[in-house]
Amino acid sequence: MKRRQFLKSAAVAGAGTLILPRVKLFGAEAPGNKLNIALLGTWGRGEAHFNAISSENVVALCDVNEEHLAFGAKKFPKARTYTDWRKCLDQKDVNAVVCCTADHTHAFVANWALNRGQHVYMEKPLGISVEESRVARANYLKNKSKLATQVGTQRHAIENFNRVRELIKDGAIGELREVCAWGNRQLPRPGYLPAEGEPPKHLHYDLWIGPSPMHPYNPGYFSGKSGMNCLQWNMYWDFGSGQVGDMGAHTMDLAWNALDADLPTSAEAKGDPFNPEVTPVKLEMHFEIPSNDWRPAIRLSWYQGGAMPESPAPFIDLKRIGHGAMFEGTEGTLVADFGSRMIFPSSKGGNMTYYKRRSKEELIPPLGDFQKQWINACKGSLKTSCDFDYNGRMCEMMCLGLVAYRVGKKISYDGRTGRVTNVPEANEFLTRKYRPGWTLNG
Repeated sequence: MKRRQFLKSAAVAGAGTLILPRVKLFGAEAPGNKLNIALLGTWGRGEAHFNAISSENVVALCDVNEEHLAFGAKKFPKARTYTDWRKCLDQKDVNAVVCCTADHTHAFVANWALNRGQHVYMEKPLGISVEESRVARANYLKNKSKLATQVGTQRHAIENFNRVRELIKDGAIGELREVCAWGNRQLPRPGYLPAEGEPPKHLHYDLWIGPSPMHPYNPGYFSGKSGMNCLQWNMYWDFGSGQVGDMGAHTMDLAWNALDADLPTSAEAKGDPFNPEVTPVKLEMHFEIPSNDWRPAIRLSWYQGGAMPESPAPFIDLKRIGHGAMFEGTEGTLVADFGSRMIFPSSKGGNMTYYKRRSKEELIPPLGDFQKQWINACKGSLKTSCDFDYNGRMCEMMCLGLVAYRVGKKISYDGRTGRVTNVPEANEFLTRKYRPGWTLNG
């Protein structure tokens, strides 16, 4: 066979093998198009990311617990290991960060990573103060043309979120008037744990405390099973924002996703008597949300720990829904949890003839895998469903509610400047005090 005939035959015979791999050779899965990821926190929530990031180059691992670090290193043996996330982020080849550290370091990691040109996946909450949320959001907005971010409210990928948004925007309950979300988790604590023993050698306790004021070691902060250990410390003011930043970040997202909301103009709150060490168990917060191009101004509320909104009808027991949201409109009410929803037309007749259902082709498409959405965004569109702008505004609002709770007054808020305008003493609670040597926007 002549050389020209051989090449022609080989090209035809090999056409399938030459064409089929093109997506992997040149697309998001191309060998040369992989992220160099640093995973901060290699146990608990960190373990939940192992599968998603295993398709990428995991080049760095960090954990303040050396036993947990060794656990992560078994999965990613080629990665360099650190106990201090600040040193980890300075590793030159890191271009993406997955952060599963304790809540009181989230905003620090977010800002440091963005300032180093690194994409960020941040477990919720984005911050535990108004200032932390604002600074992280501002840094993202400065970099949104080149960096992808995602906050780990992974329930957002449940398709019911899309259906709820469609129903509200399409007028299934008429014109929207009031919205609320709630959660029933109750974890009472009297105060910070007393000193008990010494930190084990494998735990870098000073690094775990990080930017927060020092508190004596107690093993109780580190008990609890993998993935749920945050419930041992996130209710303390210096380590978290309680259920506001825990299940509140997930459940309020069910409402926030349907509202296209901006920052509130006011906040008021009431609940358990104020404890300077522990966030409240029972709490309700109310916000005034400005109008936009498709709905009027509305009242948006959060309830937790036994506080509940009023049921729209005597036969509807909202307490049977552990974590849910309710949308009240001029023609009816929509009640939803993460996976389902119900519409209750008003008593005026309830024929719903005013509602024009969208076609199947017009439905919001499924989001798909939440972590993979971020990974793919880092390599292309940079667009995610829960970026630091979308989630940052929600986080700022929820933290503002805690400020209103602490001062015990209704506060007026200027979202442009990030200041309370009618209660001067409230402004001191917009920020947190950090230990020397720790910089929020480093």
